[in-house]
Amino acid sequence: MKPFRTPLCEELGLEVPIFAFSKAPAVVAAVSRAGGMGVLGAVAYTVDQLREALDFIDANVDGKPYGVDVVMPAKYVDGGAGHDKPLDPAKLEALISPRHRAFIEDLLARHEVPRLPEGENAWHNLLAWTEQTTRPQVDLALERPIKLLANALGPPPKDIVDRAHQKGVKVAALTGAPAHAKKHIENGVDIIVAQGTEAGGHCGEISTMVLVPEIVDAVGPDVPVLAAGGIGCGRQVAAALALGAQGAWTGSIWLTAAESDVTPLLKQKLLSAGSRDTVRSRALTGKPARQLKTGWSQAWDDPDGPGALPMPLHWMATADATSRIFRYAGQPGNKAEELLTSPVGQIVGRMNHERPVAEIMRELARELEASIRRMSGS
Repeated sequence: MKPFRTPLCEELGLEVPIFAFSKAPAVVAAVSRAGGMGVLGAVAYTVDQLREALDFIDANVDGKPYGVDVVMPAKYVDGGAGHDKPLDPAKLEALISPRHRAFIEDLLARHEVPRLPEGENAWHNLLAWTEQTTRPQVDLALERPIKLLANALGPPPKDIVDRAHQKGVKVAALTGAPAHAKKHIENGVDIIVAQGTEAGGHCGEISTMVLVPEIVDAVGPDVPVLAAGGIGCGRQVAAALALGAQGAWTGSIWLTAAESDVTPLLKQKLLSAGSRDTVRSRALTGKPARQLKTGWSQAWDDPDGPGALPMPLHWMATADATSRIFRYAGQPGNKAEELLTSPVGQIVGRMNHERPVAEIMRELARELEASIRRMSGS
């Protein structure tokens, strides 16, 4: 066995201990073909869109293992429906204050962002980040030959974990604290993803270097841990293994891959950004998430502003605005580009060139192996 092929790699059939979160099916398939595990982020997909994405992966993954990542928050505003009843979008919309609506429209007006054309709707799923949207995604995912089902923002429901296990699918959950990792295990989770504050998207306040060994010690030797946050080269993967993790969970580095579905303008903003050009803000979803620092995050973080809304209200309130920003950014006559943003981690400072996934994976594996050999003196 290669020195970096961990027990979890053996169990999942991976050549290298690299897990790659991406919402781009082409990235997921390419990572898995290269010996890692691509994991499709499903949160922004409708069920029909997810079916199409999984069809693509199944047709292009060459039979290699892959996974699906969903978001089932442990807590969110339900408008009085209760988690056992369907959410009513109209009741939730009524919870969004006039001040928040005026703030959003004023921000767009100051950046001269036009409204969407008549008949064109916001492309966001208004009830994303809720169990009501996620359960049908899970139903679909478990019909496919996935090897991993991952969940962010709290422990996945016990019945979901049990269904995955019945299908022979491992369940992973992200966390930023040892206490939360223990709750995941109590719910039957198989793999803990220890996500440091350097990570893109939702993250806590503790750095990866500190968090990973804390969680490894907290969960014990029988529970595999993946390190996440600030990992974008083979040396950092080697460091994750040295901290006791059995692999690295990566995400940001795939945003600028050639196969990524990130728009060209946003990809260029990411390629030009440095490690200090991210901020941990509630501006995207209402929960703290690391993202590219832009006029959007600065406006929402302004203490004179209305403050972020709880899930899923923030997503609902900003869906139209986000769609308008993405539609018009880069077009003459507006300043939407100043608001254009993306979840991304501090590793963005190393993301300076657009490269194919296969090349990125080869470099990660080469540097990982060289690092392990150097440390072992061989």
